Amino acid sequence: MLGLVDPEQEYALLLGIIEAVSSGPAVEPLAAAVARLITEATATDVCFVHVLDDAERSLTLAGATPPFDQHVGRIRLPLGAGVTGWVASHREPAVIVERKETDPRYLPIPALRGTEFTSMASVPMAADLPGLVGVLNVHTVARREFTDRDIRLLIVIGNLVAGALHQARTHRKLAARERAHERFTEQVIAAQETERRRLAGDIHDGISQRLVTLSYHLDAVGQLLRDDPAEAAAQLELARGLVDLTLDEARAAIGGLRPPVLDDLGLAGGLASLARSIPQVDVHLDLADDRVPEHVEIALYRIAQECLQNIIKHAGASTARLSFRVHRGRARLEVADNGVGFDAGTIGEGSTGYGMRSMTERAELVGGRLKVISRPGSGTTITATVPVTATQIRVMEP
Repeated sequence: MLGLVDPEQEYALLLGIIEAVSSGPAVEPLAAAVARLITEATATDVCFVHVLDDAERSLTLAGATPPFDQHVGRIRLPLGAGVTGWVASHREPAVIVERKETDPRYLPIPALRGTEFTSMASVPMAADLPGLVGVLNVHTVARREFTDRDIRLLIVIGNLVAGALHQARTHRKLAARERAHERFTEQVIAAQETERRRLAGDIHDGISQRLVTLSYHLDAVGQLLRDDPAEAAAQLELARGLVDLTLDEARAAIGGLRPPVLDDLGLAGGLASLARSIPQVDVHLDLADDRVPEHVEIALYRIAQECLQNIIKHAGASTARLSFRVHRGRARLEVADNGVGFDAGTIGEGSTGYGMRSMTERAELVGGRLKVISRPGSGTTITATVPVTATQIRVMEP
């Protein structure tokens, strides 16, 4: 039986692969070009290029000759599953000349119509720097013996393609990270604009209107001081009430931008102050005096604030526990209650949806994550963890 290619075909194949490798950074077009070149040069019937996923736990079909190219991105195999998974996990070639179904490694994939092909050769695609990148398979309808030279050639091709595929995967990761960064920036800007609109509305509807009304009362006092001193005194009392309300609203608006208590007492003191603001629930405190960056403190304070408000509004709890500390490079805030609880799988629905989303977004905006544990009748525990470096941590002086 002749080998896969003669020297001229081998040379043309390698040139074609080098050209394909140089064509661009995308994974799928490169894998498709390689599959087409291999089948044309080797007179095999189909070629499949399976690429290791970013998590390196499974293989995804990244390139295939028609008509199987329609399944690109849809076929996934865990490492160790099927002949392809076996080759990936063992880093060794595999050849099946006939009766594939009797091979214990064989796993039929209906979409790829493996029963229509008699012989196959499968080799790992690997390079020194990235290691395993994927698996390259060729199949023939007619029975074919694959020689050692055939396998060596396929391995050479796999090694050539591996470096390019690794670069393509890296490019894809960077592009995805860049898109995530853009979305993150958009979310930050949108959140800022939402907060500004809310603050502008609060000032316009509350503080501004009360100041206008206050000016009317003071004008009336000026007139009444001459004609009706008793009515003037009543108007002054109304003005005093408006001043008090306006000051309260001004403090609330300022607190909406940054809680002043953080500047005065730090995060631990601010959290303790929050706990004292809800006397209807017995809140047990376990707060370390560790200081973290301001943006992290604000995020954790707001998360704790939302948690305590949810406890009052929804939990029906009698006791709660609020803890904060920094340990092993992570700031950790936890709020737990003995309330009615809820199905954590329904987060995003009903009255708790917006608050939970808001807390999750606040944690993610500072590089952290939010974990919610709850079930009906068993209370709720919400934990926010945010990574911080050693240089960002400072202890409050006594």
